[in-house]
Amino acid sequence: MLIVSANVNGVRAASRRGGLDWLAAREADVYALQEVRATHDQLHEVLAESPLAGLHVVHASASNLGQCGVTLLTRERPLAERIGVGVAEFDRQGRWIEVDLPSSRGTVTVASAYVHTGEAGTERQDEKYRFLDAISSRLTLLRGGDAVVCGDLNVAHRDVDIKNWKGNRGKAGFLEAERAYFDDWFDRLGWVDVGRAHGGDGPGPYTWWSWRGKAFDNDAGWRIDYQLASPSLAPRVGSVDIGRADTYAQRWSDHAAVAVAYAD
Repeated sequence: MLIVSANVNGVRAASRRGGLDWLAAREADVYALQEVRATHDQLHEVLAESPLAGLHVVHASASNLGQCGVTLLTRERPLAERIGVGVAEFDRQGRWIEVDLPSSRGTVTVASAYVHTGEAGTERQDEKYRFLDAISSRLTLLRGGDAVVCGDLNVAHRDVDIKNWKGNRGKAGFLEAERAYFDDWFDRLGWVDVGRAHGGDGPGPYTWWSWRGKAFDNDAGWRIDYQLASPSLAPRVGSVDIGRADTYAQRWSDHAAVAVAYAD
């Protein structure tokens, strides 16, 4: 089972830039997309005109149009689908969606998540912590089965996950309190950061670079896009690939996709 996760930075813009063609060429079984920024009708219209047409679509849009939005595209029809992380505050924000898919072992749950950017010392950061709390509760429930949580989690876990880690201490995305959630998920709950487990000691590989300046050309990035595998699923990871564009001109998002193959 190949799962490709990508923050598309707006599905309509990604389509115009060739992003949906790029994704379709991966021939994945599951596509987990974040920051879709589209209504249901807009998403289906874009997909119908793309090589991804015909896949099963589960979509959670945001009540504030033009923001957030998460989608799962699957070749197999989902056995079940759920929108939201289980906390009413976030139900209409388009930040969490999950499906149960058939597998040789019974079912596998796949989630697409988009965590807040946050802003240190503000209500935006408090809201981000509440969402991370909700994710912790959900990961506790999912850890007993085969599950993978994909997405833009907007936190660089370790120094090797951000190029300018010294300059970003104290800033949202690299706060000690944010990183502590990841410590808890990995150390206490047993979830595995697939990208780091198969990507070596680092630094990088990064998954996000600013559009501005020479960040991409200088590989001054952040690793904030993840696939987290549950304890039973993690040993079945076969390969991990970060879809970094070859050149700035070939970028169709400010993020790189994360592709992981799991043995069924």
